[in-house]
Amino acid sequence: MSWPQEGSKNFQAGELQENLALLRQTYLFPDLPMESLKVFAYMCTRETVKAGDYLFRQGEDDGQAILILTGSAVLIREENGRETEILEYGPGAFLGSMALLGEMHRLFSLRAVSDLVCLILTRQKFNSTLHQFPQAVPKIMNLLVRQINAWEERFLVSRSEGCEACLHKIGVSMI
Repeated sequence: MSWPQEGSKNFQAGELQENLALLRQTYLFPDLPMESLKVFAYMCTRETVKAGDYLFRQGEDDGQAILILTGSAVLIREENGRETEILEYGPGAFLGSMALLGEMHRLFSLRAVSDLVCLILTRQKFNSTLHQFPQAVPKIMNLLVRQINAWEERFLVSRSEGCEACLHKIGVSMI
C-alpha cells in the first residue's frame, strides 16, 4: 500500500468537515477544542486499500492510527509460521492510537478482507499538531488512560467466561 506524500493533500469540498465529524466519533478526539481538532482533521489522509493487502504487519513500527470508513479488515497474529485470525474490524473501528505516542512495533498484522477506505493519521503529523496545541496533551492522555482502563474492565468481565489463567496475565492498567 502506498501512502500519500506530504503536501499531496487536495481536499475535496466538505472533506475537512467530514474528517472533523469522523474524528469526533472516536474515543481520542471528542473532547478537544475545535481549533486543534480542525488541524488534526486536516492532517489526516484518506487511503484506499485493496482486499488482501496489509495495512500494517506484525513487527513494523508504522506510527499511524487508522479509522476504517468502509470495508473490513482482520487482525492477525503470526507465531511459529502460522497465522491466527483474531478479530474482524469494520466501519468506525479506530485502531493504533498508541502508535501515535511513540515507537511501537505492531504485535499483530491487519489485512483488508474487502476493499477499504481509511482515514490515516501519522505519528509525525500527530506530534506536529500537539506542538501547536500543547493544551491538548493532557486531554488526549486522559482519554487514552480511560480507554485502557475500559479495555481491562471488559477483559475482567469476559474472563468470567472461563479463563482463570488469564487473570494472572493482566494488569495493563497497573502500568
